[in-house]
Amino acid sequence: MLDKVKHIILVLSGKGGVGKSTVSTQLALALAEADQKVGLLDIDLCGPSVPFLLGLEDHDVHQCDEGWVPVYTTAEKKLAVMSIGFLLKNRSDAVIWRGPKKTAMIKQFLEDVNWDELDYLIIDTPPGTSDEHITVMECLKTVNTDGAIIVTTPQEMSLEDVRKEITFCKKTGINILGVVENMSGFVCPNCSECTNIFSSGGGQLLAELAKVPHLGTLPIDPRVGELAGTGKSCVRELPDCTTTEVLQKIVTTLTAGGK
Repeated sequence: MLDKVKHIILVLSGKGGVGKSTVSTQLALALAEADQKVGLLDIDLCGPSVPFLLGLEDHDVHQCDEGWVPVYTTAEKKLAVMSIGFLLKNRSDAVIWRGPKKTAMIKQFLEDVNWDELDYLIIDTPPGTSDEHITVMECLKTVNTDGAIIVTTPQEMSLEDVRKEITFCKKTGINILGVVENMSGFVCPNCSECTNIFSSGGGQLLAELAKVPHLGTLPIDPRVGELAGTGKSCVRELPDCTTTEVLQKIVTTLTAGGK
């Protein structure tokens, strides 16, 4: 049921723990703040964190004649969310499924969710290049997909994995919208000075080497971390922070390119 969705954007990462789900949720919230109707689909079946990040863990999904009904974050219904996390009784429950069952679940999420009319659907994918990604590509062949945003951290290990992700995208015909370097430096909550803990600039260098856009660099900001579990938008709550600046730049890039 993606025929009413104008733009579909995948969020990928070469490895876990790079903040992909945080980037996905804050990007979805930023688009909603920009008066876009947004859907957020969490298909990271083994680590569904979107319900927690948006403070929706106590919500349930149900089915209607048209399919699964997503969870809305507000009464205005600007942001609709679907995740396997809504189907688990407890956050600590593990999804112990073999490939075919995962594939069937992803197909159901992509084909049977009643999204209604959306300007953007953000798909938060599992890390790596696995069966789940191939299933997504097969299901999206018949619809117009804008492309993928790849999230990385500055460390060399993460950059190596992102190189593989870029290769995967090129081999499967996925347009790469750009690279986001996350956790690049630590912002002091007292003086706002940013200190490079690991390194910086790796994401931009990788984007240049791969000839894809560099969408921005996000630091570790404790104030942004405190928003996890609240469902609050960084753009609204922290208008002057670097993360908001980068998110607004990405939103501008996406909305300008989608016109």
